[in-house]
Amino acid sequence: MKLTRHLQSALPLILLAGAMHAQTGPNPFAGSPPAAEAGRKLFGISCAPCHGRSGEGGRSQAEGTRPPDLTRGVFQAGKRDEDLYGVISKGIPAGGMPSFEQLGSADIWRLVTFIRTLSRSNAAVSGDAAAGETLFWGKGNCGQCHAIGSRGTSLGPDLAHAGRRSTPERVKHAIVAPEDEITPGYEMVTVVLRNGKTVTGLARYFDDFSTRIIDASGDEHTYLRDEVVSMRRELRSTMPGNYGKIFSDADLDNLVAYIMKVRREAMMQ
Repeated sequence: MKLTRHLQSALPLILLAGAMHAQTGPNPFAGSPPAAEAGRKLFGISCAPCHGRSGEGGRSQAEGTRPPDLTRGVFQAGKRDEDLYGVISKGIPAGGMPSFEQLGSADIWRLVTFIRTLSRSNAAVSGDAAAGETLFWGKGNCGQCHAIGSRGTSLGPDLAHAGRRSTPERVKHAIVAPEDEITPGYEMVTVVLRNGKTVTGLARYFDDFSTRIIDASGDEHTYLRDEVVSMRRELRSTMPGNYGKIFSDADLDNLVAYIMKVRREAMMQ
């Protein structure tokens, strides 16, 4: 009887120790396709409303914030699966992310396993990155809108961290068909002034009363709706759509190889 009572009194501590080990130890499902598939279903229910079904970020959480792009494979929480576990379990109250501790340890690990599958930065590429770099800064004149490190202009999306263009196939498609998938925050705005002049630029801010845009020269302009004839946001890209004609298939493969190389280097920093 004494031994039984001793075990009963110690049982909560044993369970707590087991739970702590499950939370802080290595991912028991690392690399498991069935666990990743189960995590995908959990993600669709619990995470997709904010992060999007493909994990590329979605609608804002708290004021002035946007859920992070999970396809980058780089997380502020840290590099380890344990770090991701902690964020999912505890949440980030200041960022508007709730705790999902109620899912239980096993399902949180399944979520972590699925999230790891979202990163495609290590996908194989067939092009020559050095040749692609020459095309990027030369014939393609890509630096007119895109910056890499301290070189170029930050009018377009950051190619080093653009998870939405994370696979070689999607990078290539984005080059030849930029209208098909516009990076959030890079929509066009067209303003018609009272003198008849039309001004077009990237939307830096847009609401029912005003807009702030940046033109091709990098200059910012702010307009109030009641001071202009019209202002409208358009789902079209500022990127030229003729690169499929300018570049050969080999050129495109080289460009993709260079952009993927830039992404990998950014992840290592």
